[in-house]
Formats: sequence, structure tokens, C-alpha cells
Amino acid sequence: MISTNDLKNGTVLDLDGQLWTVVWFQHHKPGKGNTVVRTKLKHVLSGKVVDRTFNSDTKIADAQVDRRDMQYLYFDGSNWVFMDTQDYDQLTLDENVVGDAKNYLLEEQIVTVALHEGNPLYIDLPPSVELEITYTEPGLQGDRSTGGTKPATVQTGLQIQVPLFITTGEKVKVDTRTGEYLGRIGG
Repeated sequence: MISTNDLKNGTVLDLDGQLWTVVWFQHHKPGKGNTVVRTKLKHVLSGKVVDRTFNSDTKIADAQVDRRDMQYLYFDGSNWVFMDTQDYDQLTLDENVVGDAKNYLLEEQIVTVALHEGNPLYIDLPPSVELEITYTEPGLQGDRSTGGTKPATVQTGLQIQVPLFITTGEKVKVDTRTGEYLGRIGG
């Protein structure tokens, strides 16, 4: 059990037998009354996000989550296969667990997999990854000075918006939380 005053982003809670991850929280002191903690909670399995308010200092059951570094090995057509970097055991994850992380996974990449009672819950990615542009329309002379963007496909199949001067074959940095272009690597 933890106090609502100790909540942090990423904390996994067990509410009525369901697992929820804290996405956002804020301590709020209204003009009258006691302090409350406002939260946005994401259901671990369905991805549904709900707003929930707790009284300050309320005790909530937290779920014991084991976070393990795992190396992404390959995609077999329907599942993603990972290897535990400590004991070399392999773990196969389906679409429900991998979710949007599939858009940023590269073979041999190390990610953190969250497990609850041995069952995989979700994948924690680094804040950004470097991906290669596999296709984008060529830019025109003078495009370097404009602020426009164009669609580009990266090696994982994800489509992002990039500046007009980016060309096929370049490596770019992409934010794994928003899918936004962050910058060009090298060049």
C-alpha cells in the first residue's frame, strides 16, 4: 500500500483487481476542504485513460512490477521475440503488450519490459530513437530555408513529418512518445 502523496508517473496501481498506470498527477488544494490528488490513469491491458481524484493521504494498493532489460530479437509475423539480458530466456509478446512500441523497435535494441507476476504488461522505450528514412519525396533547391514539412517513412514502417530538406537514407531522431521528428543525425 502506498499513499496518494507518494504517487509518481509510471507507478502501477491495483484498483479493484485491475492494473492502472499513473500517467499524470497533481496535488490540488481547493479554497475550502482537504487537499486532493487528481490523476489520469491508464488501464494496463485496454489502454483506456480515466480521470480519478483521491483524497490526500489515501492508501492505495500498488502492484509489484518487475522491470527487466530485454533485447528485441525479431518479429515472426504475429509476435515480437525478446531475450532477457540477464538470464538469456526468450519472451514472446503479442500486439496487446507491444502496442505502439512496434513503430520504434529495431532488432538488437535494448528496451525495458514491465512484468507483473511473470506476465508482461508493457514496453518502456527510451524517450527517442534513431531511425533511417526509407522513403520520402525529394526536396527542391531552396527548401532548406523554409519551415515546411513532408511525409517520410522510416525503417519500421512508421510515417512521420520531416523538414523538406530531409532525403531518403538519412538517419533522424524520433520522439517515441509523440512520433515527432526531433532532428537529423550527422550530416
